Amino acid sequence: MKKEDSLIKLGSTDRFVIGEEIVFSAESNPSLEVKAKALDDIRIRIGTLLKTDTVSFLLGAGASVDCGGQLIGSVPLAIERELQDQGTRQGRVRRWLKVFYLAARRAGGGDSVPIGRDAILERRKELRGNDPSGENPSALPANFEQVLAQLHRWRSALPDKGGRLRIDGSPQLDVTSEDLDACLQYATRALARACDLPTTGKEAGLETFTTLLRKLLTRPLNLKRVNLFTLNYDTLVEQAADAEGVVLLDGFIGTQRRVFRPESCEQDLYFPAETTEGHVHRFDRVLHLYKLHGSITWVASQPAIDNPYGVQSKPFDPQNTEPLLIYPTPAKYGETLGMPYSELFRRFSTALVRPQSVLFVIGYGFGDEHVNAIIRQALAVPSFTLVVVDPDPRNQFVVKLREQKDRRVWIAEGKTLGTISGFVQYLLPDLRDEEVRKKVLATYLALEPARSQNEEDSDVS
Repeated sequence: MKKEDSLIKLGSTDRFVIGEEIVFSAESNPSLEVKAKALDDIRIRIGTLLKTDTVSFLLGAGASVDCGGQLIGSVPLAIERELQDQGTRQGRVRRWLKVFYLAARRAGGGDSVPIGRDAILERRKELRGNDPSGENPSALPANFEQVLAQLHRWRSALPDKGGRLRIDGSPQLDVTSEDLDACLQYATRALARACDLPTTGKEAGLETFTTLLRKLLTRPLNLKRVNLFTLNYDTLVEQAADAEGVVLLDGFIGTQRRVFRPESCEQDLYFPAETTEGHVHRFDRVLHLYKLHGSITWVASQPAIDNPYGVQSKPFDPQNTEPLLIYPTPAKYGETLGMPYSELFRRFSTALVRPQSVLFVIGYGFGDEHVNAIIRQALAVPSFTLVVVDPDPRNQFVVKLREQKDRRVWIAEGKTLGTISGFVQYLLPDLRDEEVRKKVLATYLALEPARSQNEEDSDVS
């Protein structure tokens, strides 16, 4: 591993680099003792942040990669292969698949996106590995969520049933509402199945999430509960919570039938008092979870008096045909203004602008403008701190943050510290253990000058 493979920058001055051993400060040939001390120093700083009034985490697609999650900055090959298998039969291409590729081209895929029967069938050969050139296929360079956004925009221009949409251009669009409904159903289901994690052989990645929750629960009980905001559709946080016996307050209530009731976000759990004059005790294994972009477990239903927003949470069934709620995007901004998303984003904004608030951003590429706007708003609060964890942060949002050299902005990057597994393993402290570490480090630093003086005296003698 190169010296610059992983580092954390605090504002513009402090800089710690992870090398072959553990962590060391930017000095030449540091000893193992110096490396360990630098690592302890970082963890103590992170531990101080964990003790601020309001602590929030924002998880993006990059946080799920170790569990087999797909990055959707392009059309994932696994999803495209599934759509091809469902949309082509014996040399025929179904109309909805043609519509999908039209949307991919309009969403930024350009000329690399196949259009027409022959080109789509040729693409099928590439995806199956039957390409005579023998080259591995490249993913279509269209953001998959933007493809879905394009399909939804076309669908919103037509009535609930019937109708036809024609748009001139190259290529020309001529689709019916039935074509668009079928395309959205197949594409959304393919995305949901790709988010059914962890995939086979990637189960070990779930341990990172269980360790993350375990360490967050060491935060002092007199402080607010930690907020977990996620843009991911998968259920990795929920699975980790089940494994650790953690109760997630996620805005849904019910036992056999769980429905979205935002007022439940204000609930908390306490032990009853042991005597009539005793104080209640706060249950220590509770976190708040907000799935800002929905979930593969969310399905839409008809609003009713006992389900006013028409949103239910059910175990994910890959074969189920109920409409999934996993899709608000910046390109369809208006959808984020409706329930349940408006309530979730309101809580995201409220948590960030509180005094003494810190946000840890892990695996998010800053590609969603409605999320970025809330973070920009929070940066206007002097006591707000932002910690970005990204292996290679190139988005202009982060680039501009670097240029400001703001001490409130910390960036952990590289192949180790920039991943959720590296961050949880090396930087995120167990606060119970860290109190002991902090005392040991303080004692070591206090005695260091005296030790140096003793060494000098012994050399003179």
